[in-house]
Amino acid sequence: MTLEILTSDMIAPVQHGFFTRRGGASSGVFSGLNCGQGSSDQTEIVRINRARVAAAMGVEPDQLATVHQIHSVIVATITNASDTRGIQADAMVTATPGLCLSVLTADCQPVLFADTNAGVIGGAHAGWKGALNGVLEATIEAMVALGARTENIRAAIGPSISQAAYEVGPEFFETFLDEAPENSRFFAGGDGNRMHFDLPAYGLHRMRKAGLRDVEWIRHCTYADPDRFYSYRRSVHSQEADYGRLISAIRL
Repeated sequence: MTLEILTSDMIAPVQHGFFTRRGGASSGVFSGLNCGQGSSDQTEIVRINRARVAAAMGVEPDQLATVHQIHSVIVATITNASDTRGIQADAMVTATPGLCLSVLTADCQPVLFADTNAGVIGGAHAGWKGALNGVLEATIEAMVALGARTENIRAAIGPSISQAAYEVGPEFFETFLDEAPENSRFFAGGDGNRMHFDLPAYGLHRMRKAGLRDVEWIRHCTYADPDRFYSYRRSVHSQEADYGRLISAIRL
């Protein structure tokens, strides 16, 4: 099966892709294009999957930069893919031609950024915690430090868990209200004291508030489409032992 690569007109013509799970070598619960080196999938199979992604992006496998994601607001500025080895961060930026930045997700937001005028790109892993604490703004600031202009940065959110599938408890809701009362608009009522959180809408809000004018979510729910996407939450509900990680990538 060939790779399936979703794209966004918002950040074209910069080469990028939100890869689905189709076209990979993994099997079992990881069936497909699992690129998660932190999963319990076979190391060699993950390496094969990542090599397929690198080939699709037109780079060598060792130029597919990935960091160890920890739900932080840390942004790494990269000039060589080897710079990322052992780094704990949740976003990367670069102005180095030929370098490919990648983000791993399984419900969280993969966000790809580009300022085509300045030749600066970025990629961020933005779950609820990272988005709330400012990882998207930190990525924008790091791009500006490399010469990008906020008003010229465009961004696209890839496949993420949708509001319909993202049920949360009252403590979660209170955490967002403490940050800003206006955040109540990202929640809808659920059963009992449960609510549903709109993570992509919140991500778009944070980026627009930071000064970006051109942002979008490509509107694919990871939870609702098991044939195309991995989902941490779905794996928990299905009582699976582990789950695969989707990869999103961008290069100059």
